[in-house]
Amino acid sequence: MHVSLEYLGEKKFKANTTKSSYILDCKEITPVEYFATGIIGCTGIDLVVMAEKDGYAVSNYKVSAEIERQMEVPMKFASLHIIYEFDGSFDAIKAKRYILASLESYCTTINSIRDSVKINYTIVYNREKIADKESIASGDGGSIEMDDGFGGACCS
Repeated sequence: MHVSLEYLGEKKFKANTTKSSYILDCKEITPVEYFATGIIGCTGIDLVVMAEKDGYAVSNYKVSAEIERQMEVPMKFASLHIIYEFDGSFDAIKAKRYILASLESYCTTINSIRDSVKINYTIVYNREKIADKESIASGDGGSIEMDDGFGGACCS
């Protein structure tokens, strides 16, 4: 992976990736907000990809996060609570399995911060809360092996 930024002036950067580019406007959205949305975007897409791989569609999907930051500089994230709200035609056990596969195996961004940030999640599936502020398994600095049958579904 290669990424770069070109300063355009007025607190704007052109962000370049190997696939695309976009404008990062720090007056509108801070880099920390970009980082936070990248975290939930990573785990968010995992659910869609895993469900599609199994022949299911996800609808009415929203992912949000409540983040607490430490008060001292560098003001790192202290805790992250991710809320998943979606509908589908699969059972609630599979819905939770998709989320846990993302959080504990596939999502690069979550697994990059899990050793230093307390992470929990809530799942509202078909308008029913099936998980409420549950914690993910603690990280050990390495990868967590999980035989979930998805074979690395998303987001390399």
